Amino acid sequence: MASEPLTVRRAGFTLVELLVVVAIVGVLVALLLPAIQAARESARRAQCGNRLRQIALATLNYEAAAGHLPPAGITRTHHDAEFDVEVFNPFGGFQIGWGVLLLPYMDVGPVADRFDTTIHIAYQPADGPEHFLVEYACPSDDASGRAFKHLALTRGRRFAKGNYAAYCSPFHIDLQLLYRGALIAQGQTLASVEDGTSKTIAFSEVRTRDDESDERGIWSVPWSGASLLAFDMHPAGWRLGHNGTGEGAPFVLEDHAVFVANPDSVGETQRPNAQSPNADVLQLCGDTQRVTSTRDRMPCVRWNRTLGPRGYLSAAPRSNHPGGVNVACLDGHIEYLADSIDDFAMSYAISVNDGHLSAAAAIR
Repeated sequence: MASEPLTVRRAGFTLVELLVVVAIVGVLVALLLPAIQAARESARRAQCGNRLRQIALATLNYEAAAGHLPPAGITRTHHDAEFDVEVFNPFGGFQIGWGVLLLPYMDVGPVADRFDTTIHIAYQPADGPEHFLVEYACPSDDASGRAFKHLALTRGRRFAKGNYAAYCSPFHIDLQLLYRGALIAQGQTLASVEDGTSKTIAFSEVRTRDDESDERGIWSVPWSGASLLAFDMHPAGWRLGHNGTGEGAPFVLEDHAVFVANPDSVGETQRPNAQSPNADVLQLCGDTQRVTSTRDRMPCVRWNRTLGPRGYLSAAPRSNHPGGVNVACLDGHIEYLADSIDDFAMSYAISVNDGHLSAAAAIR
């Protein structure tokens, strides 16, 4: 009897089986990618906070050596007769920011040697402001290679950007000598921080844009949104609205020592990653930049210096972290502030002498 021919089955996948395997792998990758990205961002956020901590510790080392905290910047101040206050002008004088003053305490001695603090920032003799410092950069933003350039303000030089700024007031940057934050003009002693170093926010993050006409993040100058922040919480009694119209009775300063938040400012402060109705008040913000910066979730308006103390010079902390920003308190410990933080709690955590010692609990 004739035998049946043997059928040989070839090992391997059928097309259907292969497609099923590819689909399963695709689903697994789709499930794992967000977790991997979240883990990477968590690591970047931690590194970002650690660099903030180093800045705060360098600030304390500066204070130990000099007897006072570093100035917000080496600039001019002038007396405003209408409000009877000393006004800080970030765009006057030598315009050297706290970031330069801290360099000797940041283990970057060679960079510190490139600066002469008796010369205007745009006339520094060596490659100083152009230098990108990883110590002043948050990996979540990637400010490396980004710079600001202006024919008059920088003499055509490319000033490097970073991601950290100091709080100088719960109110306005130009009125930091009226209501004080941690770093102010001419500096102040630790004893002047009456609310305590652990309860006072000193530094936070700022974002940068890959735009040479956007000054935000420049680490070497004491400009609004560059290395200085203010919260724009108006004090009780300040009746001038954000539009600068001067409606209501003139402000009367009754007490230089105590900051009392004005409920009228709620919803109009510079909370983390603020979008509206407020915007970062910059020296430069033309029509095109207003459009592109809003697209990048970093809205800006141009400072009207003719308004004087009515110009509400301020800027918000910003980051690429989900839902908030890292901040460093003056004692060096790090907190994470949610975008939705209470206006009163944040303003009192920035003020150095408001007496609201319990406000720090609200920032945790």
